[in-house]
Amino acid sequence: MARTKRTGRRSGNPDTRSEILSAARRLFADEGFESVSMRRIAGEAGVDPSLIHHYFGSKDELFMAAIEIPFDPAPEVEAVLKSGDVDGAGGRLMHAFVAIWDGPHHEKLLAVVRTSLSKPAMAFVLRQLFEHRIVKTVESTLGGQVDHIPIRANFIASQIFGLVVTRYILKLEPMASLSEAELAETVGPTIDRYLTMPVEHLSRES
Repeated sequence: MARTKRTGRRSGNPDTRSEILSAARRLFADEGFESVSMRRIAGEAGVDPSLIHHYFGSKDELFMAAIEIPFDPAPEVEAVLKSGDVDGAGGRLMHAFVAIWDGPHHEKLLAVVRTSLSKPAMAFVLRQLFEHRIVKTVESTLGGQVDHIPIRANFIASQIFGLVVTRYILKLEPMASLSEAELAETVGPTIDRYLTMPVEHLSRES
């Protein structure tokens, strides 16, 4: 007997989670985190919206799973920034950054960065991660103390991503062998400068 093709939205099955992730990756890459709703993702995947909440809980958790980052950086960034003044925040961020990169998620993080360097869609989604989970966290945490957060965060990103490439991918010496304390001492002041230097002349705001 010929099988009848199912129509309508599907209930949960072993493939549902992966299909939700595939739909989320496409939409996040094409339109960005803020523009895509959970209902839109459910429609793209052909599932009931309740299944997204069942498998992932929230839109933030779905986003993190979709880009395959093994941890959410937002709570760590918020905790580090709240633990002291703006002056010295760079050193604290570097301590946290190296601890994360040298920790149990090291190989997975390397894989994500290598993929983002070779696949434009993944690079765009990684950008969404930075803007949504890091820039907005810095803005909400330091918004009353630091202006022009998006501009400053871009400079901080250039420092951090450059460090990722030189230390963990190219493994250039002596960068690859510097300790957490040495990196915090040398790179931290540069991040502090990005947080405090005048940037009004760089603003593109009307």
